[in-house]
Amino acid sequence: MVRLHVKKGDDSQFLYDTHVEANVDNVVQDIAVIYNGRLKISRICYEIEELAKHGVMLPPDIMGLTDEQIEELKLKDEWSDKCVPMGGWTFNRDKIGRRNGRQPNEKMQEVLKKTIEDARVMTSKKLVQEEKLVTQKTVQEALDLLRGAVTIVYPMGLPPHDIIRKEFENTEDLTGTQASLEVIDVQLAQLWFSGKELLPGRKMKDFVGSNEKTKVIVKLQKRGSGKPAREPLMSEDERKQLMLDAYRRQEQLKVSAFPYTSRFVQDKTYFLHLSLRIKFSNHKNVFQRILINL
Repeated sequence: MVRLHVKKGDDSQFLYDTHVEANVDNVVQDIAVIYNGRLKISRICYEIEELAKHGVMLPPDIMGLTDEQIEELKLKDEWSDKCVPMGGWTFNRDKIGRRNGRQPNEKMQEVLKKTIEDARVMTSKKLVQEEKLVTQKTVQEALDLLRGAVTIVYPMGLPPHDIIRKEFENTEDLTGTQASLEVIDVQLAQLWFSGKELLPGRKMKDFVGSNEKTKVIVKLQKRGSGKPAREPLMSEDERKQLMLDAYRRQEQLKVSAFPYTSRFVQDKTYFLHLSLRIKFSNHKNVFQRILINL
């Protein structure tokens, strides 16, 4: 299998296995789906953290209003009493006014927090260092895990306007958000390797060779974003190691050029110590003679 180390810019994303006979179109599409799936998991995890703190989202017409404004406009949240967390709730006001403040009890909070942690581990960028893959199956399992935890805590479901529910149903609207800039349209996705785009309609072997045991770094980006920067000849860790080796070599050359330096320093220290002992000894003898005369 050919192993692709997928990057976005200079940031490692995940590892992906394919083979030299695979079509570039299929590989690019698969990688883009995984990349977007990881972003979705990240967004959902953040929102579930808010859910654990402040309960479900308020309706759009109430969101951001003060209690006085809601009362004055005679608005009512019809979903607050329908979407109640298992085991009851305590009030914890959302300062930015997105959620209704009905925080689940500690046990249910722990269910949500533990699931968030597990989902993030399953799709973490650190898996690259551990030589572990992230696939569409991995992403789907993480999504199912998150959906299951929310169902446990909210057996009656979430309001239709809650962003978490929309994310699970793939009806989320990211227009005008930072998240919309991160998502890559599958139809506009590109992969680059060694300064060259992996062109549609070709096979992977046309770009990475015919060796199935190859491991290469590819960069994912949107079409029209220009040519991505090429990878440096060595990583930051390799550069630091090279500098350390050069320093050690320089120190070795110094010792080789002056082989008697350390011996000279030792001899000088010895004679200084000896002279101090003699001087102290002379003072001691004089003091003893003074005592005798007394």
